[in-house]
Formats: sequence, C-alpha cells, structure tokens
Amino acid sequence: MNDRLAWLGRTVEKAIDCDAEICDPHHHLWEFPSNRYLVDEFLADVAGGHCVARTVYVECHQKYRQNGPTALRPVGETEFVDGCTAALQGAASRTRVAAGIVGFADLSLGQEVRAVLEAHLAASSRFRGIRHASAWDASEQVRKAHTDPPPRLLAQPGFRAGFSCLRELGLTFDAWLYHTQIPEVAELARAFPDVTIILNHAGGPLGIGPYAGRRSEVFDIWQRNMAGLAGCHNVFVKFGGLAMTMSGFGWHKRDSPPGSLELADSMRPYFTACLELFGAGRCMFESNFPVEQASCSYTVLWNAFKRLAQACSPSERADLLNRTATRVYRLAA
Repeated sequence: MNDRLAWLGRTVEKAIDCDAEICDPHHHLWEFPSNRYLVDEFLADVAGGHCVARTVYVECHQKYRQNGPTALRPVGETEFVDGCTAALQGAASRTRVAAGIVGFADLSLGQEVRAVLEAHLAASSRFRGIRHASAWDASEQVRKAHTDPPPRLLAQPGFRAGFSCLRELGLTFDAWLYHTQIPEVAELARAFPDVTIILNHAGGPLGIGPYAGRRSEVFDIWQRNMAGLAGCHNVFVKFGGLAMTMSGFGWHKRDSPPGSLELADSMRPYFTACLELFGAGRCMFESNFPVEQASCSYTVLWNAFKRLAQACSPSERADLLNRTATRVYRLAA
C-alpha cells in the first residue's frame, strides 16, 4: 500500500473548480491483511481539495456477520458502515461519508430475500438498495465478480423473484457486469420498469484477455449495447470504472500515473456516448475508490471528470457531479 501511495505521489495536481459540490455515489471501505482503506484513508483522499459533500458506500464483502443464518450475514456490512460513519452525518461534517449505503443480499433466494432486505433497512436508516454483481465472461482471463455469479444471472427465475422484493420495498439495484452483458440489464429493466437500476462503471468495457488490443471493436459493441439500454428510463449510469486495470489502458504499469488531461482524453469517447444516450439527468460521476487507485489519485480522477464536464451547461455539470446521484439515492442535500 505504501508503494502504491508513493507511486501516486509522482503525479500531483491541485483540485480544479473547488467550489463545485460533489456527491461521490460509489466508493468502498475495506480492511484486508495487506490493504486497509477505511474512513481515515478515504477522508485523506477527499482532503485533496474537491468539495465532496456526501457519498454512497457500495458493498464489497466486508465485515459480514460471523454466525447466524447464512442469508443474513451480509447485513453485518451495513451494520459496520453505519457504525463507522455515524459521526460524519451531522451538519458540521464537511463530507457525509456513506450518506447512502448499498449492501448485498442474494436475490437468488427469491421471495425469501425479503427478510434480508428488511434486516438491512433495520440496520441503517441510510440503507438505499443492494448490488448483486453479475460480472461474468467466458474467458478464464477475465475475473468473475466477487459474488461468483453464473452466466445470465439476471434472467434466472429465482433472481427475478427476489428482484421483485426491491420494488415492494422501494429499494434500488446497482448492476455490475461487463459490456457484453449490458443487454441483460435492458431485459431486467423492461421487466421491472418501476425499479431504479444504476449501471456501475459505465457498463464495464473490457480491455484485457481476449479483448486486449481490440478497443475500437469493443467500443462499438459497448456503444450499441448502451444505446439499447438507454430506452429504459429507469436506468441510470455511473460514469467511472475506466481506471480499473480490466479496462486495459495499462496506466498501472507505467513509471508515473497519468494526469487528468490524459485521463479525460481517454475517457471522452465513452463519456460523450453516455451523455448523448442518457443525458446528464441520468448520469453521475463515480470515484470507485480505492479500486481506481490502481491508476490515479482521487484528486486527479475528479479533475478528469470536471474536465470532461467543461463543455456541458452549468445545469448539466451540477447533475453529473452532484444532483443525479443525490436524487437517485434519495440523499438529503
């Protein structure tokens, strides 16, 4: 971890447009034997100069309950996040970390998952929805999501039965998958038009394994799939994730991290497509930290996002940086 921070320190920028209010709708907190990223580490990143007013925590298999029914063990993650961020919810806090919480519940349980969702709701008034990652690819060179999903998870009858509980309880669904699977989200969204679905990481365009060296071809497939999804007006897009190593840009292998100008130039075709297809009112920038830390610092990443939004109207910029996420996750401004 110290080596990574030293590497990130080779490319330092001051935050630009510091007064623009940000809602960061996607970050994690975790503690592994060789990698700690908890509230202190996140706040240290936020202290780089951007005005991050509120954030949304997204599940990453942390602090599950160690006993009790297996289905209810993920509720421990919501309990953990609620507890470690409670002091940051007051008006005096510069950043309300985890103003919204997205946890995990196994939707494949069908209607039985309702009890798990209700337990999450009881664990925190900030609980807003779940993410059941379905990222899967036929290639062994592309890692499956941490949930170890089967192919076409979103279409399975048991999953759909569990998904209906989200509608009943007014909860959102975060979808994490790869660009080849985007049509599966469209099928789900059309089946449940009254459930808010948030597509993570711009739909996961891959650039590794069998997709390496095929960026133009992958982009065309991704763009076509995103165009098909855009007609589902209950779907929103988190724009980010492109600094993950699976995107294939290779920034993590360089002697120094990229600056925000390079990041923005590389991300621009994807951003332009998302903005044209979904509009700023259905798009939000996300940090996905600390995962994106593989390629850049928090300050540099948000500088890149702000550079991308420079050509937008003031209202569009406000949506992308703050208002869309605040509205979708029902966070008090």
